[in-house]
Amino acid sequence: MTSSTALLAGQVALITGAGGGIGRGIALRFAEEGAAVALHCRTAVAATQALAREIGERAVVLPGADLTVEEECRRLVAEAAEWGARWGDRRDGGRLTALVNNAGVQPVQPLPGMAAADWRAVVDTNLTSVFACTQAAVEVMREHGGTITHIASVEAGMPAPGHAHYSAAKAAVVMHARAAAQEYGPFGIRVNTVSPGLIDRPGLAEAWPEGVRRWRDAVAVDRLGRPEDVGDACVFLASPLASWITGHDLVVDGGVSARPTW
Repeated sequence: MTSSTALLAGQVALITGAGGGIGRGIALRFAEEGAAVALHCRTAVAATQALAREIGERAVVLPGADLTVEEECRRLVAEAAEWGARWGDRRDGGRLTALVNNAGVQPVQPLPGMAAADWRAVVDTNLTSVFACTQAAVEVMREHGGTITHIASVEAGMPAPGHAHYSAAKAAVVMHARAAAQEYGPFGIRVNTVSPGLIDRPGLAEAWPEGVRRWRDAVAVDRLGRPEDVGDACVFLASPLASWITGHDLVVDGGVSARPTW
């Protein structure tokens, strides 16, 4: 467990897709650094509830929102903000100050023969949800400022076979953050992306041994990523340490993207 420096004391953060491995790592690091965390999940309710119990009273589970639907994004942000205000009655802070757009899907499907419906399912989950949740969060944050962090991917710049829809969506997520940083900066809202490389999860090495081997051959730091590596990056971007950083893509990949390609 990473030691706490209370970088996020008094903050209230909404983390989408908190039931997955990366979402869990982000939520734990935010909580360890003093933030109260609203944990969104759509289907992984049991895992998210277990995470909330692990964190304790500074966590709440907000289940069910389909983030491909704009109205549900707005409802989710409103629920998080309402909970944050109630939290503020008991602790310092109490306003929604941070959003981490983490929810996403990563199916593998060859581009030849891909239907438009398959394309839209990935783009809506990984990109349109980011747009809609950000729009809703800005309405809450524009009076007091805040931070918004999108989880992109190294595949935004390094596409992999079978991931055309995913890579295109993540590249657009990076550009959305850069554009949003310009337009929301006057409201005191910073918008950045974190682009993880291969993040370990239980069973990954057994399910994809060749991919794990190739990654380890390429990585400068001799290991796969961990969810807390992504969490650390998100904590930094949401903290006062990054107060003059916006429109930036923070790559967290152990140095793979620095490897020569010739």
